[in-house]
Parts: sequence; structure tokens; C-alpha cells
Amino acid sequence: MDQPATPELDRALGFTLPGSHARGRIVRIGPVLDQILSAHAYPPPIEALLAEALTITALLGTLQKDAGGQLTLQAQTQGGIVSLLVCDYKGGELRGYVQYDAERLAMLGKHPSLYAMFNKGYLAVTFDQAATGERYQGIVPLEGSCLAEAAETYFFQSEQIPTLIRTGMRHGADGHCVGGGLFLQHLPEGEAGRERLETRLDHPEWQHVAALGNTMGADELADPSLPLEDLVWRLFHEEPEVRVLTTTGLVRGCRCNVDYITSVLAKFPRDELEGMANAEGNIVVDCAFCSTDFPVPLSRLVTPTL
Repeated sequence: MDQPATPELDRALGFTLPGSHARGRIVRIGPVLDQILSAHAYPPPIEALLAEALTITALLGTLQKDAGGQLTLQAQTQGGIVSLLVCDYKGGELRGYVQYDAERLAMLGKHPSLYAMFNKGYLAVTFDQAATGERYQGIVPLEGSCLAEAAETYFFQSEQIPTLIRTGMRHGADGHCVGGGLFLQHLPEGEAGRERLETRLDHPEWQHVAALGNTMGADELADPSLPLEDLVWRLFHEEPEVRVLTTTGLVRGCRCNVDYITSVLAKFPRDELEGMANAEGNIVVDCAFCSTDFPVPLSRLVTPTL
């Protein structure tokens, strides 16, 4: 049974702190997280990893001004227990999945470290702008104790912007999963989207904002009984001004469908298509994101031989 929707779940709230030249996002995911995780029988360490990745993806994705833009978060290794983690955000829709070696993972115990799961890997953050067709990508080593620390490194190395990211996850008594996240970023000019060149890392106002952000606990972020507006106020009530921005709703979205899959398969040569078909004459395509099988009749793709 799906988790009942509440006003404090599956939404992201933006805010700015003009006096401290900073902006932020706070997000909490509930039913959407349950729906994505339930598509695969992930063991607890992988479930926690994907929940954190989806929370970060929601935080970064909702920063985009381009309503049709897409944010993709990808962590990958060669030879690691987790070989691939992919999440993306587009127009309020979230999706994600993880590829991993179950046997090797079982040998690590209940709480494996990020390094134990990935070994030497990298994190890629990609912004695709629908309005202009431009793509921006940054790649950083997958280092730190969690994905949030690796994402902070992305902003520091790729954009030279001081950034703080915090995440939390909890399971309720009913077994439902809730994830929460906080994003804070220094903007020297005081307005989101303004020029960010020559950013100094010793601004006292940023140090103050970051210190306040570090007081936010994981349990608070993932507690659906605490309104997001209250958490922002709890952190920054001493600021001269806190501007709350528009709320963004979040849904589970997988863009796979039979028509799209058929259009992709139609580009393959006839002999390859025939080799893909099963005994029933269907080519079955499995979506890694939603774990759904899409059977496409071979007859839709090729003209029968007379």
C-alpha cells in the first residue's frame, strides 16, 4: 500500500538569505521514495545509498530555472561492488536505480562505507538545458564518507562555489521510507543566478550560514511532522530577512513507454531485431528504473518476408 500523501512530503522549498548572500533548498521525499525503492528488492545499504542519491538529485534538480531542464547524478566505478548508480530529475519527476554485486555486498556487513562499496570511483553531475540545448557536466572523485560530501566537492571544484549539503533518511513504524535534504550555497552578489566569479572562501557571512546549516540533524530533515518552512525558520530566524520561494512538487517519473522503446528498436538492423525476439515473437525490453518489462512484437518493427 502506498504511503498517504501529506503536505510535508514529496516537495522541495527554496529560500534565499539576502543579508548573507546565500540561497538554499530543503526537500523531503516520502511516497515517491517508496515507489522508486519498491521497484527493486534492494538490501538496506543499497536502499540507503539510493535514498541519499535521490534526495541530492531533488535538491540540485529543483535549482534549475529551465523548467524543461534535466539533472543527472551518476556514480560509477570499475571493479567496485556498486558498479553504477544513476538518478535524474526533470520537471518535478524523479527516478533512479543501482547496479551492484549482491554476493560481494553481503560480505561487508550492515553498514559498509562509501569507499567499501565503490572503491575508486567518480561522481558525474550533468545539467541539460532544454531551452538552449546546452549541456554542463562536472566529474569529481567519489570521495568522502557519503554522497553528499562528494556532491559538495563537485561545486567546489567545478564551480568554485562554497556549498553545504546535508541529508537524512528514516523508516517509520509502518516501514515507509522518508528522505530529507538541505542545500546551502554562497552567492557573493547576493542574488541567485548573478555572476559568481572571484568567490572568496573566507566570507564571514558564509561561515555563519554554514555553521547554522551544520546544526540541522538528519532526523529533523526526514521527520514528516516538521513543516519545511519551520525548519528554515528554526535555522535562520536571526537573519534580517528570509525569502521563501515557490514550492516544487515531486513525483516518481519514468519516461519509458512502448512507443518510445519501439522507436529506439526501429533503428536496429532486421537481423539484429530477429535475434532479440523470443519464441513468442516479442522483443522484451526491461526498464532498469522501474523494473517493468515492455514486450514489443517483432511484427511492429519488420515487414514479414513473403
